[in-house]
Amino acid sequence: MKKKLIVKSILSMLLISPLVVGHVHAEILDKEPNVHRQWKLKYQENFNKKLPTEETNWILDSYGDDSPWHVDHLDDDGDFFKIQGGDDFLKQLNSFDLLRKQMKFGKDGWLTAEFAVRDYDKNGLPDTEALLENVQLKNGGQAAKLSTSFDSGLIIRSTEALPSEYRVEYVLKNIDFGGKRNDSFHYDNKFNGYTMDQRKSNHPWKRNGEFTGDSNHTNKNFGDVTNENGYYFLSIMDYEKPAPHNNVFIHNHRKIGMDAYNTDATWANSYATCNPSTGELYKQLSDKSSNNAINGIFFAGDTFRDKSMAYNSFLFETECGSLSDTDTEYSIISNAEIQPELMPDEDYKFAIERNKTGYVMEMTGNFKYIGKKTLRYEREFIQDGRPIWHYNNTPEEYDGQYNSTLTFTGPHGSYSVEQWPEGSAYPDNFVIGIPHINYYEGSAVIDDIKLFVPRNNSW
Repeated sequence: MKKKLIVKSILSMLLISPLVVGHVHAEILDKEPNVHRQWKLKYQENFNKKLPTEETNWILDSYGDDSPWHVDHLDDDGDFFKIQGGDDFLKQLNSFDLLRKQMKFGKDGWLTAEFAVRDYDKNGLPDTEALLENVQLKNGGQAAKLSTSFDSGLIIRSTEALPSEYRVEYVLKNIDFGGKRNDSFHYDNKFNGYTMDQRKSNHPWKRNGEFTGDSNHTNKNFGDVTNENGYYFLSIMDYEKPAPHNNVFIHNHRKIGMDAYNTDATWANSYATCNPSTGELYKQLSDKSSNNAINGIFFAGDTFRDKSMAYNSFLFETECGSLSDTDTEYSIISNAEIQPELMPDEDYKFAIERNKTGYVMEMTGNFKYIGKKTLRYEREFIQDGRPIWHYNNTPEEYDGQYNSTLTFTGPHGSYSVEQWPEGSAYPDNFVIGIPHINYYEGSAVIDDIKLFVPRNNSW
């Protein structure tokens, strides 16, 4: 304990930002916290049994309100895209079929893998890749390898909504979703994790612009995605039964999360990473960065980065202070950088907790500049007047004070949606993997997913 207090004291003197909130709980720990004091293990999946991937059939997503994957206006056939692209958007969307499947696994079927692929020739068979398969580890055990192409998605989620208090964690054994390797985005005959065998775009979903032209990825009205790769280490979503969707959708549906967004695009000049060893920020587009950052974000419920698509603002808890994208020059501030070159000999553990008063995010591993540590950050549901987006699991937990109505406007119409009305409720569901179906390509090896519940709870 004495060593931890000394580290915290040094960091407080080195902070480069004055925006430090005194009661934020942020810790660097030399050892992982003893979670067994507060929690009891409910479920554990170590992937030693064969995954039933081939036993599950592909289903056509016919879209619309009756689709099992329907959520809201940001759906893959949602009003948001219809007012932006009109009939041209529908032409692009209908140029392929979207195939999905849900695969339950683990004890009591407590986990579900959600797959989404494209069928370009509409013959009922996937033309893109979303794979979840058992792989052998060096120690003789098994894990699961998750792989996607840029035009597909795959996540692992909790089958049922999480209880009001919980801890979920898992181990990341390996990752190849872009970023630099040995100081270069070019590695293994790929760029930023993407194979370069064809043009890869965000077709047919985008925020705005022209939706005319050819109905395929050669259409330059849709942006090339190879400069943007990433992975969702662990996130909590705000709707039931999460599944992969277009990338616009997810920006309005996250409560908290840890993800990777690997890019050297010009807009990354506004991104910074905290050096947890010194408490200083450094730019991601600098020789100090390996572009393998963890973006630990508490999503704000009171402001939006982009109201035109209901994109929430970011709240950051880091060793460089308590910050947000509305009060600094940086739009993303990352907690630390993983070191993929060390994997699979070394791995990383990610965890999220929900307790009676707020959320905790935790990351453990060998981080750039600080070595093997556990970084642990806590934020209350409402802290200093700023709420975490859709934190309430029940209507009784929220009085409607942060509600707003956003109007979405495009060349083909407009409509309005209340964002957080009184009487609303949002279940917690965790997500691991790739929730986009028009961005991100690569693979990750995951293991040992665990769900803990309070010791005094019968759930």
